[in-house]
Amino acid sequence: MRKVRDLMSHPLITISTVAPVQEAAQKMRAADVGALVVQEDGKPYGIVTDRDIAIRAVAQGLHPETTPVGSVCSQELTSVSPDDEIGKVVTLMREKALRRVLVVDYEKTPVGIVSLGDLAVEYDRSSVLGQISAAPSNV
Repeated sequence: MRKVRDLMSHPLITISTVAPVQEAAQKMRAADVGALVVQEDGKPYGIVTDRDIAIRAVAQGLHPETTPVGSVCSQELTSVSPDDEIGKVVTLMREKALRRVLVVDYEKTPVGIVSLGDLAVEYDRSSVLGQISAAPSNV
């Protein structure tokens, strides 16, 4: 069986809880990713996604230049080990309706993310989601 380490996105891109939302969006664009791990004092605090920025910040009329990432990120973190089997991630995503799962090492240090798109490419690259996820970004 394949392991999480074979599928996870890395290197991990992080941002501080106090960084402005605009900085998060710029980091996402530069790295061509849809999520960043939010850290506070060097420890995982949450995950901020492009959707969080759109729904929790922009749609609410918050100012991207001054709104801290920590106020719009998802704080409930579900994590797996790089040595876990991919089936464990699939089960967690189904049970908790997650689009992304944090990957942490034995010291609980974040080392990657597994996304729904990663799974789609792994399991059915010819599916619509698999094709979209495997395609180059149009940004």
